[in-house]
Amino acid sequence: MTKHHTLSTTARAALKALLPGTARRKKAIRPRSRLLSRPDYPRAGRQGWRRWVPSWRLVLTSFVTLSGLLATVVGVAYARTDIPKDLNAFATQQDTVYYWADGSPMARTGWVSRQEMPLSKIPEHVRWAVLAAENANFYSDYGVSAKGITRALWRTVGEGDTQGGSTITQQYVKNVYLSQDQSFSRKFTEMLLAVKLDRHVSKDKILEEYLNTSWFGRGTYGLQRASQAYYGKEVTQLNASEGAFLASLLKGASLYDPAVDPRNRERAVERWRWTLDRMVKIGKLSPAERARYTTFPEPKSPHEPNNAGVQDGYLVALAESYAKRAGHISDARFDLGGYQIYTTFEKPRMTALTRAVKDVRGTLDPQQRKADRHARFGAASVAPDGRILAVYGGPDFQKQAFNESNTGTVPAGSAFTPFVYAAGLEHGVSVERGSPRTPVTPSTPYDSDDGVPVMTPEGPYWDRSGKMVKAHNESNRSYGRLSLHDAMAQGVDSPFLQLGMDVGLDRIRRTAEASGLLPSSFGPPVPAFSMGNSTPSAIRMAGAYTTFAAHGLHTDPYSVRKVTRNGEPVRLARLRAGRAMTTAVADEVTAALSRSGKGKGSSGASSTVPFSGKSGTTEDLTAHWYVGYTPEESTAVVLYRMDLTKSLAPLPLKGLGGDSASGRTYPAEIWTTYMKAVTK
Repeated sequence: MTKHHTLSTTARAALKALLPGTARRKKAIRPRSRLLSRPDYPRAGRQGWRRWVPSWRLVLTSFVTLSGLLATVVGVAYARTDIPKDLNAFATQQDTVYYWADGSPMARTGWVSRQEMPLSKIPEHVRWAVLAAENANFYSDYGVSAKGITRALWRTVGEGDTQGGSTITQQYVKNVYLSQDQSFSRKFTEMLLAVKLDRHVSKDKILEEYLNTSWFGRGTYGLQRASQAYYGKEVTQLNASEGAFLASLLKGASLYDPAVDPRNRERAVERWRWTLDRMVKIGKLSPAERARYTTFPEPKSPHEPNNAGVQDGYLVALAESYAKRAGHISDARFDLGGYQIYTTFEKPRMTALTRAVKDVRGTLDPQQRKADRHARFGAASVAPDGRILAVYGGPDFQKQAFNESNTGTVPAGSAFTPFVYAAGLEHGVSVERGSPRTPVTPSTPYDSDDGVPVMTPEGPYWDRSGKMVKAHNESNRSYGRLSLHDAMAQGVDSPFLQLGMDVGLDRIRRTAEASGLLPSSFGPPVPAFSMGNSTPSAIRMAGAYTTFAAHGLHTDPYSVRKVTRNGEPVRLARLRAGRAMTTAVADEVTAALSRSGKGKGSSGASSTVPFSGKSGTTEDLTAHWYVGYTPEESTAVVLYRMDLTKSLAPLPLKGLGGDSASGRTYPAEIWTTYMKAVTK
């Protein structure tokens, strides 16, 4: 038996050595047959429902694996996410606001109503009202909130809503970097950017930008514009109670602005109370201060914004041009907006001047009379210190941007002669070539007849066509010899054509330029220069006459007294008064042009207070002027015809208004109506 067993064992070993594959195959088959007969998946050794419960090892392994995978995905996404260099267009745009002389808003330009305000100028209690309502842990979080993320995921997955769960940093990121579409991918990008931004930008800077870019309803972005829209004040003047209401608007102005729906008021009051109580809870408002705010701070009713139409558009154009020039602001920089431009325009005077022009314009009938077509009225009122108080630029800026008060294509006519008179009194005359100059006084007599030849030291003056130049008066009337004072007082023109030649056209030009007329508006140096072949605008003409009102001192007209950008002042070029003529000369011109308070000036102008004034007409009857002034202001009115579709050349006024006067008295009528309104 033993031998047999030994042989048998040896044989089996030899057989196994010879056939190793067969043995392995048989051994491999046995476990497979065991699985088929007795399955142990998913958990071996468990029966019933316990077989299907994952083991803690499987759960832990799966959690670690998924966490690692998620961390890898987030890490790669974070590393590949850069803070965009460019903000959304709406985030960078600001409006520019123009103010009347009294500080009230006049007009706003720009696509959005937004003005940046440094965080230091936003009261701390207003900042904390927003933080209490939106993100009390703002200064301690990392740009995102774990609770907020959980809540947002729950809403997104469970309720199909992507709203909620955002920190202030996330809201800011959404406002300035991302679109407003509601998707999981956008929310994921928002969180990554928020974390990265929180690491690279200070909390104060993020809060400042958030408060300057958030939507508050009523067309406003940022706390500054919201403060003005809802309370009519600067953000620096808000108290905690008003700040708490504005903070509620961040949840949706359509839900909390009482002006949108009266039912909103109840929600607004509830949110306002909650915000104030929340401020107390986080230690940013004392109970004693909270007790002071028991009455809901009612916001004011909204008003339609003035977008620079009708007359205000002309004012905006003038102010913008001046602000750019005086503030050395480039067009590109100005287009970014954010400016506050405080003008010199006085609203009551604007209203009075506009009404006065409209009253006269309304008497014309362009449908029935061809001569009434293309009639234009320019008017401007300027103070002796240079402030432009009012202008009439045209019927409607939106329909015609051409400013009728600022055109440099209309001749001044005989309204220019006061500067000839002033130059004669200032510089004297020289009637013979090389002879010393002799003084001119108001009593110096001059030939005032119609048709008298204009003389030079060599004899009569001949124009290029070979025609002798002669002086003419209105209606071809002759007056004999008159003193210069009387000639000026009576509006006799012929003496001043000769006086201009005796004084010297270059000296007259210097006097007119020192008084504020632009060199670019001067006509050629021929005898007609003294009769107003220059083409000053109504604004410049009114400003030049202020030289007489200011006793010989002149300050260039200006339309802006102050400019700020987001509350910071912009330095403007300083205007200084310069002496254009002596006090005695200026006062004599005023005396010659003076009119009694109860009487009437030339062309029928009148006023309830003493004034000085001069009418003007061009020789070819293409313009009528009236310029009148008091110690407080100078107002110039010009009437002309011009077809802007063809050229800027003035058209004849003959037949205007349907009478032989051709509208000669219209400028004086406008001036009189305006002055009666502003001197009541």
